[in-house]
Amino acid sequence: MNTTNNAYKIKLGIFVSIGILILFVIIFFIGSNQNLFSSKFKINTHFRNVSGLQIGSQVRFSGISVGTVESIVIINDSTVSVVAVMNKEVKQFIKKDSKASIASEGVIGNKILMISQGSSNSPQVTDGAFIKSFEPVEFEDILSSIKVSAENAEVITDELAIMLIGINEGEGTLGKLLNDEGVAKDLEKTMENLRQGSKGLEENMEAAKNNFLLRGYFKKKEREKEKAREQAEKEAAEKEAEKK
Repeated sequence: MNTTNNAYKIKLGIFVSIGILILFVIIFFIGSNQNLFSSKFKINTHFRNVSGLQIGSQVRFSGISVGTVESIVIINDSTVSVVAVMNKEVKQFIKKDSKASIASEGVIGNKILMISQGSSNSPQVTDGAFIKSFEPVEFEDILSSIKVSAENAEVITDELAIMLIGINEGEGTLGKLLNDEGVAKDLEKTMENLRQGSKGLEENMEAAKNNFLLRGYFKKKEREKEKAREQAEKEAAEKEAEKK
């Protein structure tokens, strides 16, 4: 009988010991996640809308988890105070001009508090310091903006379609111009006149070159062009020689 009782007590003791060990492991992991066993400091910031941020949400700096959100308190109808607790090891990297923002883990993941890098010449924050913030962009606002853009594009497409149909049917000034054969012929005549005028201008310039009074002017221009060409070739040759 005593042997049975002793075996039972031993098994009970082992079971209780294992339970206590598991409890300590759980407390350790929870404490590590909540920064309970490390030296820490706090910063404070304000938002108009925390966009689903919760107490216990992660705080990240340069993509690394450095703390958690300790408290979220509504100050008034347009201001919400957020206090974050972070590891003291990162305090030297967070500057007074660093800013806080709210982001998501992935597209629709949990909300996290992001701390941006400040300027290198700015002093580091003190414990309990206040830093400025960026207001979060709501996913619903993005969807609303996309919806408005899509509706505007649909309206513009419909109006363009109506306008093109009217042009094809000869409606309006532009439609009449594009569908009027007389206008097309007039445009052809105008283009032909321009070509003739251009040809006449070339002939006049050629005649001017052969004119006794203007021959010296055109020869001077040709010498200047030749001199410029020779100078360009000389510079190119010097650059090629320098490369070799």
